[in-house]
Order: sequence, then structure tokens, then C-alpha cells
Amino acid sequence: MNVQLRPYEIREPSAPEIPLLVSIPHTGTCVPDAIAADFASDYIRSLPMTDWHLHHLYDFLPALGVTTIYATYSRFVADLNRPPDNAPLYPGRFETGFVALRTFQGEDIYRVPPSAEEITRRRALVHTPYHAKLLELIHAKIMRFGRVVLIDAHSVASRANLLHGELKEHIYLGDRDGRSCAPWLVDTAERGFQESHYTLMRNHPYKGGYITEHYGQLEQVEALQIEMCQRVYMDEDDPAGGLSHLNFTQAKARIRAVLETVRAETLRQRAGW
Repeated sequence: MNVQLRPYEIREPSAPEIPLLVSIPHTGTCVPDAIAADFASDYIRSLPMTDWHLHHLYDFLPALGVTTIYATYSRFVADLNRPPDNAPLYPGRFETGFVALRTFQGEDIYRVPPSAEEITRRRALVHTPYHAKLLELIHAKIMRFGRVVLIDAHSVASRANLLHGELKEHIYLGDRDGRSCAPWLVDTAERGFQESHYTLMRNHPYKGGYITEHYGQLEQVEALQIEMCQRVYMDEDDPAGGLSHLNFTQAKARIRAVLETVRAETLRQRAGW
């Protein structure tokens, strides 16, 4: 893949716009050939750690009046949910960095780690423009509505890794221990997932990454991370077959119901903004 892509795609609302924005930073699969050639193995070239098919799973959002931004490049090019200065999100715990050198399982990603110059180039190629556009979308919502709800959508393999043991719940909500959004948002999302028959946990082992933490500090932003086990909607051993998996259509309908609940409460809360 040698053609330089825009590092994001935007889905504008097809229904009346509401103050709700969804970011999907790890669904991208594009890797420039020069980077792929430096990967340590064919396994790495299969792009483990991708949030498979989430831009398809959430493609109902425009019909709810929700704006969506999603990544085109793989997180192995540059991780959009990590600080650009590589500051730790979870001090003292294993983390994958802005340009990850090891997978969640501890495998080396590169034969030779990228140079400082290469990392700077990737920041300019992927991270900076994605976040510039995300911030532009946030400010546009604030200008129109006074506040904005930002959902950062993720998925993860259920098996144990260097970050945590095997994930038993379906959904993990992260609000940085209550610092990135008001209680009504995480309470509403929790209720929606429970009504859709999903089990969940808050802030363990995922509290929310850079996007949730960084933008959740803004006074007029309510930011929440949704981490979903991939077994909810696909066969984790067969990523390529995700869209045809028996669970995919059912999961999409359930998740839409959750986002409809969040949408309704967002509009109710807006009356007090």
C-alpha cells in the first residue's frame, strides 16, 4: 500500500444532527509497504490488535444524527489513542506506545525498531491530522450545541495478555475513574448495555485511553470509552470472516439500541446546557 491516504474518514449525520460524536481510532488496516517490510513476521503483517470491523459495526450512526470519525491506517503505523509524546497512560503497567514495539502478547513488531525520525514522520502522517480533525469536530459541536458527548469506540480480543487476564465480561466502560464525563453518561451507557443483555465492568482493566483522557479534560466535553470483547460480534480466531459471523447482525442491533438510549439521554440533558 504505497498510496498515501487521508488518516481518517468522516460519516456525517443523515438525520438531524445531535451533539454526539463517535471516534473509532483502531479500526484502520492500511500499512505503507515500507513499514510492512520492517515487520518482524507474517503474523505481525496480519495486524493483530486491530479493532476489527468496528466502522462497519457502527455504520448505523448517521441515521441517529451522530457524526463519526474513524481511522484508515493501522495502529501499528501510529496509535491514535496514545499521547503523541509517548507519556504513560497507566504508569507502572505494561503499555503499547505511540508507535508500538511489542504486541499485547509481547511479540516484537519490528525486526529493527523505527528511528526517532521515522516516528516523527508517522506523527505528522497519521496522529496530528486525525486529532486536528477530531478537535475541529468537537469545536463545531460545541459551537452549535454548547456541549458535546464523545464516545471512543474500541474492541479487543478476549484472551489474556500482558495488560490483563482473560476478559470475562462483554463490555468495559472507561471514564478515567469518573474524571472524563458526568455520571449520567456512563450510567446511561451501562443501563443500555445491561438492557441489551451484556455484562460489563467500569474502569478495569480499561479506564479509557488518550482520547478519553485528553478530550474529557475539556470543560464542554463528556468523553467515554467503550471497549467491547470481539467475541460479541465475531469469531476472534477468524477476523476476516467477521462481517459474515452469525453474531454480527444481532450485535449491531443491540449496540444500536444502546446508542439510541445514549442519544435520547443526551438530548434530554441538552435541555439543561
